[in-house]
Amino acid sequence: MSSSSTLPYRTAVVTGASSGIGHATVEKLAAAGVEVHAIARRADRLKELSRRTGCIAHAIDVTNLESCRRALDGLEVDVLVNNAGVSHNDRLYDFPVEKIDQIIDLNLRAVLHLTRFVLPGMMARNNGHVVIVSSMAGHYPMLGSAPYSATKAAVSQFLDVMRLDTNGSRIRWTEIMPGRVATEVFEIAMGGDRKAAQEKFLDGKDPLQAGDLADMIMFALSAPAHVNISRIDAYPTRQASGGFVYAG
Repeated sequence: MSSSSTLPYRTAVVTGASSGIGHATVEKLAAAGVEVHAIARRADRLKELSRRTGCIAHAIDVTNLESCRRALDGLEVDVLVNNAGVSHNDRLYDFPVEKIDQIIDLNLRAVLHLTRFVLPGMMARNNGHVVIVSSMAGHYPMLGSAPYSATKAAVSQFLDVMRLDTNGSRIRWTEIMPGRVATEVFEIAMGGDRKAAQEKFLDGKDPLQAGDLADMIMFALSAPAHVNISRIDAYPTRQASGGFVYAG
């Protein structure tokens, strides 16, 4: 652990760091004295984040495995926060083919490969923590979300298996399963139409904020070494499972 870190870790990698939950997590990890490597595609946003927090920016596409391999080469990664993700909302018979592939590549394939990159070092040092920002959609049905929900269910099962695969080590695995969160993912899902996304997904919903999820990640990371916060599911107070129904 770094002498200036308030966590039992020195180095963290956060994907999807240019906005939302990833952005907020980078801020909190850097404030805790951790060396943070922030991965995202938008170089301008990463540059500003680096200026403010001191994080090390990697402007790469997380689905580009060779770019990720080069970025992580030689790093002793203690914490991996797999946060990058994408969504789209359509009945499967109307789903664009390219969107299916994009969702699988980003939400599942990249998560598996990035974890595989850092895991041997964690095993060798007998220390590490992998966090995946999943979704309640991986456990409860949500209309028009079949590919997205399938990937989130897959990473949830992946984490359960990894706890078995690394049982006996000091490596910890945490799934963060939020309900509705006010991030750009809804705008992207609506084809960049911010107003439509706001009206459909956020107005009157009192959603969770990115900082709320970053706080949950920090809570899991700061638990005593013998404690694995294996899963956190958090809804907005007005949201319930069973189709993501809202009161009122």
